[in-house]
Parts: sequence; structure tokens; C-alpha cells
Amino acid sequence: MSENLELQSRVQDAGRGALLVLFLVTMIDMIGFGIVIPFLTYLVEDLTPENQVANIGLWVGLLMTSYSAAQFLFSPLWGALSDRIGRRPVLMVGLVGNTVFFTMFGLANSLMLALSARFLAGVFNGNLAVARAYIGDVSSPQQLATRMGLIGAAFGLGFTFGPFIGGELSDPAARWDLFKDTIFDSHPYLLPCAVASLLSLFSLAVAYRSLPESLPLENRAESDSQSWLPRMAQMMKNSVSMLKSQNVSLIIWVSMLFTFGFTIMHAVFILYTEMDPSKGGLAFSEADNGRIFAMIGISGIFTQALLIGPLTRRFGSRRLLPFACVVAGIGLTLVPYTQADNAWIQILLVAFLISVGNGIFQPSSSSFLTRIAKSNGYELGVVMGAQESLGAFARILGPLTGGLVWTLTVSRGWPFDYHTAFHLCGVMMFFSALLALRLPILPDEDSHSTFAEE
Repeated sequence: MSENLELQSRVQDAGRGALLVLFLVTMIDMIGFGIVIPFLTYLVEDLTPENQVANIGLWVGLLMTSYSAAQFLFSPLWGALSDRIGRRPVLMVGLVGNTVFFTMFGLANSLMLALSARFLAGVFNGNLAVARAYIGDVSSPQQLATRMGLIGAAFGLGFTFGPFIGGELSDPAARWDLFKDTIFDSHPYLLPCAVASLLSLFSLAVAYRSLPESLPLENRAESDSQSWLPRMAQMMKNSVSMLKSQNVSLIIWVSMLFTFGFTIMHAVFILYTEMDPSKGGLAFSEADNGRIFAMIGISGIFTQALLIGPLTRRFGSRRLLPFACVVAGIGLTLVPYTQADNAWIQILLVAFLISVGNGIFQPSSSSFLTRIAKSNGYELGVVMGAQESLGAFARILGPLTGGLVWTLTVSRGWPFDYHTAFHLCGVMMFFSALLALRLPILPDEDSHSTFAEE
């Protein structure tokens, strides 16, 4: 008994000491992911042969989808491997992969090489679930929510700084004489990718020096030893069963539709902003787009840090869900109606609507799903796993759908032109809001309504 208590104390002490390192590693991972967003469309344009220019939107969608698909396919594998050999080595292998494949992406001289690099980066970033498992290993039930929140904050900060850095460092030879007639001139997007690789290398050094193992050796022998295929089959089975469940299926459908509509935007936003004003676009540069995505990240952090608590206490998660869908839907639908003459004022306004809607929706949907699952006696791990799997499908299909719709409509006349993909985002948000209105109001949320009326 005393040995078990001593072991628990050691693990939790290690957890407290490792939290800062894990926060840093996760944030730098997300910076590396976000760095490519502002220039991805421009890189595709540079690599697309003249006879395939019409397919640029489709290639942008494929590159974005490949990353999410790789994460989805390989997350169970990394999770199973970490159960057997420990969390620390798996996290470090992921950082090595990031270092290699971000550089490979920056050096890509063909679309297929870029697609391969992006897929492989997703494979090695599929170990982000291992970071959550590490937190679970070293946290008591009372500490878990707060520590998971730290990981969420790392995601938010990484996604804020990543696009800004990526935009500012793109095509450096055109901005600074230092980079002229160098490899950064012939590969204009290598510098931000190299920075992402160096950050991952720094994370690797920090993790090697300061991140202890969280899973004791004796616990690994008791871990689930299922291989990849049985885990995937079980994940699919759980997802289908949750979609058939009357109690939790509705909120999962709400989340799927929201995620699908939101990720369509990921593929088409920069395709629109970089388009020439004579065709309806804004002629934004990589740096301009990086600043926009940084503002989206800052607005999201502001929403989740300062607004979501008071709003939830006043209205309850259930009442916030349709509101969030409507706010995000309005912002997404209005994106292509931005006028070049007042581009910054208008695009910042719609970006604010999108980020606030998303910032309210994500914690509200997770909170509501958790409470309704518990109230109906479901295993929380099964429900959350099913939601994450189905959300991954939406993140895979969203960018691919956006790129395909853009390719099919961009050269046509209104209403089926470059507006169409954004209209589709709005339609998905509308259906998500309608389904959210059918969600039950949980008993303790009735008090929120009374408080609001008073």
C-alpha cells in the first residue's frame, strides 16, 4: 500500500514538473502546423503545371485533407504504441518527424512531393493524443480539467502565432536583400518551414532533457495490447453506435455539421483573399493572410478566456449552441462579399464573427455532450472517442469538399461562382443551428432562463 502511494506521489510530482515542458512542446507543434496556412495556396499555385491551373482549389483541399486523414489513421497506432513502450519516446519520435517533414514540405518541387510531405507530417503529428494521455497519467481527477485546459491554451497560442510567423517569413527574397540569390529565393516558402523544423528540434531537445516518462513499466504490461486494425474497428463500431443512440446522437450531428462547415472555409478562405480584385478578391499577400489568421486566433482566445464562462453561467451551454452556429454562419457567408476598398475593416469584422462563434461553440458542445452522456449512463471515454472520430471525418471531408466546390464554380456566374463554397459553409451552420434547437434543455439549465428573464 505504502509503495503504491509512493509511486503515485512520484508520478504526480513528475507531472507537475513536466507540465511546462508539455505545454511548450504542444504549443510549438501547433505553431508548426499553423505556419503553413498563410502560404499553402500560393505554394500550390507555384507548383501547379499550366495545364492544371483549374485544379488549384482541388489540390489545396487535398493537401489540407491529407494532414487530417493521416492524423485520424495513425492516432490509434501511436496511442497503442505509447501504451506498450511509454509516452515519452512516442512524443519524441513525433518531434523528429515534424523536424524532417516540415523541411521536406518547404523544399517540395512538385505537388506529389508536397502532398507526401504533408501526409507524413500528419502521420507524426498523430501523436498529439499521446500528449493528452500523458496528462491523464500524471493528473488526479481534480487536476485533470485544469491541466487539459493548459493543453487547450497551448493549441490556441500555437494557432495564433503560427500563421503570423508563416505569413511574415514567406517569400523572404522579395522583401529582404539578405535572401536574394539563395535557396530561399528558389524555394520561397522554405524559411517558415525551416523555422517550424527548428522549433520542433528545440522541443525535442527540451523534451529529451526535461520530460520524464509518465507511464510506469508495470502499468505498460497491463495496458491494452490491441493492434491498429482492431482499434480502428472498435472505433468505427463505437461511432456508429453513438450515431444510433437517441440521447447523444443529436449533439454529435450538431458538432459534425458545424465542423464540416467550418473546415470547408479552411480550403477556400485564402483562395478568395488572394484572388485579384477585378475578379472579386482582395489581392492579399501571404503576410496579410497570416495577420488575419492571427487575429482569428486572438479573438478565439479572448472568447474562451473571458466570454464563455459568464455566457455559460447566464444562458447555459444548450442555449449558446444555436447562437454560436448562427454567429459563425453569418461570418462565413459574408466572407466573399468583402469589398477591396474597405477590405481590412470588413474582413476583420467577419473574422471576428467566425472566431467568436467557434470560440463559443467548441467548449459549449463538449460540455453539453459530457453532461448528457453522464446523465444517460454512457461511458464518457466511448462517447468522446466516437465524437472525435466523427469530427475527424468532418475535418477530412470539409477541406476536400471546399476545394472541389471552388474548382467547379469559381469561373461560373453568380450565384454559383466563388461565393458558392462560402454559401455552403453558411448552409451547414444553418442546419447545425436547427438541430441544436432540438436538443433538450437539461434540468439545471432552467435556472439560467429564469435568471435571464429577471
